[in-house]
Amino acid sequence: MKTLTVTAARQKLGYWLKRAESGEEIGVIFGASVFALRKVPIQAADYLETEYGLTKEEAERAAKQIRAESTRDYKRGNYVPLDELTATLAARRKTHRRGRARRAA
Repeated sequence: MKTLTVTAARQKLGYWLKRAESGEEIGVIFGASVFALRKVPIQAADYLETEYGLTKEEAERAAKQIRAESTRDYKRGNYVPLDELTATLAARRKTHRRGRARRAA
């Protein structure tokens, strides 16, 4: 096992993570403990529960509701086409940059 200090691990973290991903045992010493760097599998259901507090059934229900609302709003004309949205955002960015330039002067 290759062991590193926290400082050494932090300086080249991407490098050490790639080596750990390829199966090499990498340990980081912190105080009197050694922590292993290793790849762990991520389950989609676990992610939903961990990140959003949703069970698989709750997530499916929410997705179904979002699809229904989107379809309803689309049929009613309550939507903004993507090209219109991007044009609006681009115009806002230009205005914001001009305002910042004036304040700096």
